[in-house]
Amino acid sequence: TAFTPVETEFAELLPGLADGRWDMTTGLFISEERSKLVDFSRPIWSLPDGLMVAKGNPLDLEGYRSLAGHPSARLGVISNQIQHRTALQNGVPPERISVFTTQAQAAEAVATGMVQAYASVAMAHRGYIARRPAALADVIDVPASERLPAAGAFAVAKGNDALRRRVDDCLGDLLGSRWHRDLMAGFGFSEADVDRLL
Repeated sequence: TAFTPVETEFAELLPGLADGRWDMTTGLFISEERSKLVDFSRPIWSLPDGLMVAKGNPLDLEGYRSLAGHPSARLGVISNQIQHRTALQNGVPPERISVFTTQAQAAEAVATGMVQAYASVAMAHRGYIARRPAALADVIDVPASERLPAAGAFAVAKGNDALRRRVDDCLGDLLGSRWHRDLMAGFGFSEADVDRLL
């Protein structure tokens, strides 16, 4: 079977799939809204939320709820990211949430003590810290009881069940293999991150 990659902008992925410019997209987060437009393969990643906190986690935060229970703790979030809504759903008062436009701004707010934690995808936090060895920060994984890890998958056009099944069959052989684990480790995924897919 021939495979021809097509380079495009992120915003064009789903419209291009819908109008037949391509048959499948790169991995995308699965959402209820997207599931109305496309069908998804089985998940290829599962990413938990995380809190970036000052080195040593001085407030002993364990997730959104423990932050909500600490009367002076403030949380940083990025504008339009799901973690803002998740924090509110887990009891963080809106007046204790600061909204930033970039990861760098939110991380700096943790470093300066403007906020005591910054919520995003744990993997993004780990990558940010790894690129900045001088960063005095740690990452706390948010427990699944507060937010289930967000799954990502390949998208195919609605009703293209034959392609979706073929992709799922291939993924069934690939996911969890030694090759897959080694590949994912190169992107910072742990064995436990891969195990969530099986």
